[in-house]
Amino acid sequence: MQIDIITLFPRMFSALNESITGRAQLNRFVQLHCHNLRDYTSDKHRTVDDSPFGGEAGMVLKPEPLKAAIHAVKQSGNPHTVFLTPQGKVFSQKRAIELAKKRNILIICGHYKGIDERIRQNYVDEEISIGDFVMTGGELPAMCLVDSIIRLIPGVLGDTDSAKTDSFYSENKLGWPVYTRPETFDGATVPKVLLSGHHKNILKWQVRAGLLRTKQNRPELFEKLNLTKEETKLLAQEDFN
Repeated sequence: MQIDIITLFPRMFSALNESITGRAQLNRFVQLHCHNLRDYTSDKHRTVDDSPFGGEAGMVLKPEPLKAAIHAVKQSGNPHTVFLTPQGKVFSQKRAIELAKKRNILIICGHYKGIDERIRQNYVDEEISIGDFVMTGGELPAMCLVDSIIRLIPGVLGDTDSAKTDSFYSENKLGWPVYTRPETFDGATVPKVLLSGHHKNILKWQVRAGLLRTKQNRPELFEKLNLTKEETKLLAQEDFN
């Protein structure tokens, strides 16, 4: 996979050279290229923004540099172009799984009040938000997006089954509690079922615990679940440890 990012602050993305995303690049599972928007300006001041029409406060990223940057990236392919904005559809694990199947993605990091609407209309395939809040720029959201996509590329994670047990891999479901050694810590012990070696019972415990956590922490998601008869039965059990 190739991921191109148009940004005003390419050095911020050095964080992606660490950990799993860094190893994915070293092992050539993904090629990550950052493009400085100022490199596509035509004036000596390298101007990328201007005031909005209508007298609104703030600044807007100009269309000319963005168009030039997008065209430059498209010289080497036809990427799926994503603009990160609070006005986009909220990102999800389901969408991350879908985007991980793309061969080439271009991400545009917004700034100020955003980008000229004509760029959004003519050059953007998809608008994504990482949540209902506003940040100073699209760089950190872009890193969240890139990290969530890269880890789903086959071969990137040492244990591919690990991703399948993450929260939201099954839509609207959170993951279950996890434990490691020591068996007793601060007076609390690991649930007995996890020490039993009985894989069928362990799986039932995990399903039930994940559903309970979803109900407790994200009741709005729990209400959307279409529970199976087995899941309903597991939730009804009072003592399951």
